[in-house]
Amino acid sequence: MRIALPKERKCHEYRVALTPVAVSQLTKMGHFVSIECAAGEKAGFNDDLYVAAGAKIVQDWQVLWAEADLIIKVKEPLPDEALVLHSSQALFSYLHLAVSKTLAEQLLSSGATCIAYETIKNEFGALPLLVPMSEVAGRMAIQAAGYCLQVAHGGSGVLLGGLTGVAPAHVVVLGAGVVGENAARMALGQGAQVTIIDKSLARLRELDKLWQGRARTLYSSLDSIASEVKTADVVIGAALIPGAEAPKLLNRAMLKSMRKGSVLVDVAIDQGGCFETSRPTTLEQPTYIVDGIVHYCVSNIPGAVARSSTQALCNASLPYVLDLVQGLSRNVLRQSALASGVNICQGECTEQEVAKALSIEYHAL
Repeated sequence: MRIALPKERKCHEYRVALTPVAVSQLTKMGHFVSIECAAGEKAGFNDDLYVAAGAKIVQDWQVLWAEADLIIKVKEPLPDEALVLHSSQALFSYLHLAVSKTLAEQLLSSGATCIAYETIKNEFGALPLLVPMSEVAGRMAIQAAGYCLQVAHGGSGVLLGGLTGVAPAHVVVLGAGVVGENAARMALGQGAQVTIIDKSLARLRELDKLWQGRARTLYSSLDSIASEVKTADVVIGAALIPGAEAPKLLNRAMLKSMRKGSVLVDVAIDQGGCFETSRPTTLEQPTYIVDGIVHYCVSNIPGAVARSSTQALCNASLPYVLDLVQGLSRNVLRQSALASGVNICQGECTEQEVAKALSIEYHAL
């Protein structure tokens, strides 16, 4: 199979879909791998490493895409990239189509098979290709929050961990999944006061047992969220509905009740965000202020630590790539995990949550 690894063109996105070690495994199996010039450079993998792994370096991204059977990338394609896809190709990447009808329509028109990392489920119902990037994003959310709390960046000037005789920051985490757990872990490690809010009592019990009461746990309701954010210095948005738009958990009225200089970090922004006032930002311009509250809504947080993120993502994605290269018809249609990732196939939407979010017709795969 002819496999293409494009250079990510989203603002300050430095990850690359596969490491040279993974490429070497594919080329030794007899597949042809082409990679766009300098695609892995910012992640610490230069072109020479890919050449040594058996890959071909391509200068022109349009040529790279045109010659491929399978295109593997990290972030969703940009509009001009989506336009070059055609019906004999497959695309494997994060797509987040529930919040982008324009991209969904382009992919539908292409006739290509489009498989989303974020909706692949394993035999346990987990989301294995979301987990590594959720771990990164959850941990980095606390780093970002600490930075944004500084007065020079619009924050209240509160130190996350406090210090002798001075209270620590109050960090509220909305969602107790992978992002939420990792954000809470980092905040606790820095000495912050942490409250985790979620609707799953079973999950809250797990975290109670894990941290032995070091973090408070609360059942999620409008009242509990509204009460906690009034005293929060940091709120981490970590709610997720697989394939669907994120629920709005913090509204404008709650925002107005918060202390000026507090920080919102919306890790769910890829799926539309879980704060009413959220809008996507970039690593170049990561924040904006609404009603005195700093909003950090970067849609590719893991891209800032490209080397670690690339290695973690490739570790998780390579088994699925190895299934894909055996043949799309056999593996996509029969291998359950890959089937759950197919969002677009032959001009039809095959992901129910995406179809519902975009009000388009759904066709079972």
